[in-house]
This record gives sequence, C-alpha cells and structure tokens, in this order.
Amino acid sequence: MSVTGEPGSKARQMRARAEEMKDLAERTSDPDERKRLTDQARRLREPSEKEPGQDMGGQGMNPR
Repeated sequence: MSVTGEPGSKARQMRARAEEMKDLAERTSDPDERKRLTDQARRLREPSEKEPGQDMGGQGMNPR
C-alpha cells in the first residue's frame, strides 16, 4: 500500500515532522543545533504548504 493516492496524507506527515523539528529546536540549548533543526523544519514545511496549489494548477499538464 502506498500513499501516492493520498497526497494530502503525505503533506500532513511532512507538516507533523516539521512541527516536531520546531519543538526540538525550541528545547535545545545549542544555537547551532537550534538553527539546523529550525532550517530543517522550514524545508519540510514549505513543500507541504505548496503541494495543494501545485496539484490543482498542474492538472492536465502532467498526467500520471
């Protein structure tokens, strides 16, 4: 079973993981680790926020 039929599910998983990273960043005392975790959370969150708009705009242009 794959998640490909449920693009919203993958986006939710990425947002949840990004939230975990953000929480870890807030709890760590090491500034370098905090920056790394915050950056990683942002990178995970950005594509999941763009995904719904791209899927709608890409219909018909890139059939699967």
